[in-house]
Parts: sequence; structure tokens; C-alpha cells
Amino acid sequence: MTILTPTYNRGYILDKAFNSLCRQNDTDFEWIIIDDGSTDNTESLVKAWMNEQLPFILRYFKQENGGKHRALNKGIQEARYDYILILDSDDYLTDDAVFKIHSWIKTIEGRDDFAGVSGLRGWINRDGHIGGNGDGREYIDAKNNERRKYNLMGDKAEVYKTDILRKYPFPEFEGEKFLSEHVVWDTIAKDGYKLRWFNDVIYKCEYLDDGLTKTTSYKLQINSFDGFTLSTKIRIEMEPFLWKYFSIGVFAHVSKLKGIDKKNVERMISVNAIQLAMGKCIFGINEIRKKIKKM
Repeated sequence: MTILTPTYNRGYILDKAFNSLCRQNDTDFEWIIIDDGSTDNTESLVKAWMNEQLPFILRYFKQENGGKHRALNKGIQEARYDYILILDSDDYLTDDAVFKIHSWIKTIEGRDDFAGVSGLRGWINRDGHIGGNGDGREYIDAKNNERRKYNLMGDKAEVYKTDILRKYPFPEFEGEKFLSEHVVWDTIAKDGYKLRWFNDVIYKCEYLDDGLTKTTSYKLQINSFDGFTLSTKIRIEMEPFLWKYFSIGVFAHVSKLKGIDKKNVERMISVNAIQLAMGKCIFGINEIRKKIKKM
């Protein structure tokens, strides 16, 4: 298995991932680090690790800063193993993660309808909260766009087949440095591929103030608007009724901030005036609920 970590100026915390990989009880993997133009000590830190006697293969590539999705595309092309787990630079794995992943991969061997497997993430700074499978089953077979149906909500630890990820690269738009990963996951699902979602925690994460989860804001969407438009169109096509219209409402709000008029909004995401009005209404209700919760 290839463990792929895109990173940007995370030298201060990358050792958490490194140490967790050194503790793995199954060392049949490579760790690829794609340095997305860091200006801190990341390069010297990783090169020092590479001079150690490691229990796994460590490979390092540095490229011009272009965003996580470009780093992922580079890493996917460089991968030497049949499956890829994306490990974010501020996160780490449980000591038996690789062993569990290999065990679950064996259960889908020879199944061309599967794109991979997925375990659970546990959050370090959310009172130990763990997002599990909706009904407590050992595993659920479902496509990415069926997660709401099976109550497979929250971030997961997906492990995709390398050849499938190479077939579905992350779209790159000139001058844009952000693209939601669901664009690829949902496109894979659209073509009928499933994941086996197993009910074991293999991944621990902490959402930091300088991470994409915290910084994914309307400003980020405005600055990566072509990618955001594609993301919205895929959500409209793949999401169930209520969430479809919520995505329309979010797009309408961001477009307004960007100064795009109503007619152009309708044209860009192929909706009519009624659909746009419904999306705005659902988005507005959600904003009111958020404000009430903060009171």
C-alpha cells in the first residue's frame, strides 16, 4: 500500500504522522510525501528521516505550490503500490492501521465493482468523537454518493485502488489552488464503483487553525471559483433532494459575493429560476439555524 501525504509548511507537526508509521505492526507499505512548495524546515526534516534505518520505504518529492489536489495528482502518479491511503500532514494512523487495511483489501480481491475500502477517523480534539457506520454493522458496501442513505457521515479514511485514481485525476484549473476531493470521489461513484466501509478506527485527526478544513471558506471558494463551480454541478447531480438544493444555495451565495448576477448563476450550474429560489431559501434557513445555535 502507498500512504500519500501532501504537505505545505507542516514541518512542526509532520513527525506525528512519521512516528505513527514507524509504529506500524505491518510494514509492507511506502510513504510518499509531496511537498507543495514549503518554505519551512520540511525538506531538511524529511531528508534526515530518509537517512535513518526505517522499517518502510520513504520517498519525497517537492514541487511548486499549487494546492493539495495537484500534490495528490503527483503522488498518485508516483505510487508503486496497488492501493493508496491519503494521510494528511496533521494526522496520524493507529498502530494497526496498515494491518487492518490489508485485511479488508483481501475481502474485495477480484471484485472489479469496488474502488477500494474505507475505515473510520477518530478526532483528537472533539472529545474522542468517532464517526461510525450508521447501524453498527461490521461493514457496509456503498458508493460515495450513498453515504447519507447508509448514515456513513463524517470524514472517513478511504483507501482507493491506484489504477482507479489514475483513471480519475483531480481536475486542475489555472491559478486555482483548491478543489474539494468529493469531485473525484463522486465521479468514481457515478461510474458505479463502491467502497467497503468497515467499522474500525484506523486514522486519528486534529483539525488545526491552519488546515484546509478550518480555512475552507467563502473566500477560498471565490478564489477557486472554476473548481467550486464543477464541485457544485457534481453535487447537484449526485446529492439527494434537500442537499442538492442546499448546494445550489451555497453557490448562489458565493456567486453573489463574487458579483455574478442571477442569470449567469442559472447558466453556470444549469438550473432554472425556481430551483435557484428554492436553493436560496434552504441555504437561508440553514444560516438562521447556525446563528441560533451560537446564541
